[in-house]
Amino acid sequence: MARTRMTAGERGEQVLAAAVTAFAESGYAATKTDEIARRAGVSQPYVIRLFGTKQQLFLAALRQVCDRIEELFRAAAEQTLPDATTREALENLGDAYKVLLTERDIPRVMLHGFSASNDPAIGPVMRERFGEIYQLVRDLTGASASEAGGFIATGMLLTDMAAMQVVGPEAIETPWATEILTCFEAEEL
Repeated sequence: MARTRMTAGERGEQVLAAAVTAFAESGYAATKTDEIARRAGVSQPYVIRLFGTKQQLFLAALRQVCDRIEELFRAAAEQTLPDATTREALENLGDAYKVLLTERDIPRVMLHGFSASNDPAIGPVMRERFGEIYQLVRDLTGASASEAGGFIATGMLLTDMAAMQVVGPEAIETPWATEILTCFEAEEL
């Protein structure tokens, strides 16, 4: 049986997908490029040839994660009726964020990005992309700064809860998480 050769672009996407999973599991500092290479089925020098450094690969993973968030928010906005209220538009984006919580690596990589933001190369990228997501929420929904801030704060809480595995796939039930989620559903928060 003949194997189909991948293009460099396809191989790069494969390496990046492996990197997202590895960084989600171990974080920036603890993840080794040889582990990413093993997951992607390539050599460690090939990973470096594609991305330069582990830092550049981590930045590429952060960008991909932020792109995914923006992609889901844009798709949700396209489904929002033109005469929808800001609240309805934010609810649609919130439903899109629930999809992200099922993609477990997304919130975990974001959290690792936040914690690695003291790195002089990572911090500016993380701050810029987070700011772009915030501005996108405002632009797509017409939300005020306060409304967008509340939306982002809720998303951050859910991101933390997803990382703790108390929300999302295979959630571990805890009374406090159930109470918080019940408040969200009752729109008390």
